[in-house]
Amino acid sequence: MTDKLEQNKDLPIVVYTPESKLGLPIVMAKEMWRDLLASRGLAWRLMVRDISAQYRQSFLGILWAFLPPIATALVFVVLNNRKVINIGETNIPYPAFVMVGTVLWQVFVDSLNAPLKVVTASKAMLTKINFPKEALILSGLGQTLFNLGIKLLILIVVFIIFKIPITWGTPLSLPAILILVLLGTTFGLFLTPIGVLYTDAVQGIAIITGLWFFITPVVYPPPTSFPFSLLAILNPVSPILVGARDLATEGVLHNPIPFFVVAAITILVLLVTWIIYRLAIPILVERMSA
Repeated sequence: MTDKLEQNKDLPIVVYTPESKLGLPIVMAKEMWRDLLASRGLAWRLMVRDISAQYRQSFLGILWAFLPPIATALVFVVLNNRKVINIGETNIPYPAFVMVGTVLWQVFVDSLNAPLKVVTASKAMLTKINFPKEALILSGLGQTLFNLGIKLLILIVVFIIFKIPITWGTPLSLPAILILVLLGTTFGLFLTPIGVLYTDAVQGIAIITGLWFFITPVVYPPPTSFPFSLLAILNPVSPILVGARDLATEGVLHNPIPFFVVAAITILVLLVTWIIYRLAIPILVERMSA
């Protein structure tokens, strides 16, 4: 009994109070950082479990990480070759251009869907076990990065087939892609509380991302004529996705100001959505337990 008491002394003590943590921002920041560090081990185990289950229960397995961007790219390549659509001039061969764009878009969509997907799949664990909820977000982020690593194989093949030169700026596309992942995670964290309470949000996200695809320069160069140019500027995904593609294929960031502005805003808003997520989770767990 004495040994058990000694062991319990080493465990962290959590005190629940009715006061909002927003009134103590420094204390809240310390708790957020502490929980983020404490959740790494659990996040890793959840990530390995979910990735294994995802591909083990599928007939095509890991091929599903390749098929969506390849299928989308092939459709637009055929439409462009048949002159059904007029894409315009691109700095690299259009099949390579559209393949890079669709891969980057799929990475964004994966990161957007990951938070809601992981939290929804962990409802039973949330209602029964007290653990750092950041583990779920890190798990979803890890799955996105794992799938990104697989999709990068597609880009390597594209670079080889179309003989796209590797420049000093090509490695810089990796941080740009990471910003794209964080941007998707930011939107996903914001939508997670709504999606957990209302299943309609899942269908809504699918519709929104379908429309979002066409107003983002994924399969066509950034428009220069008004009002489409304004639409591309107001779309936060556009400067990040276009910047990542330009760095990967040309080694140059053609529009650095919009890129860095959106990147900075992404980091700030991500912190805000993280706070919203922490405040919403106890309410969501209570609703799920009712």
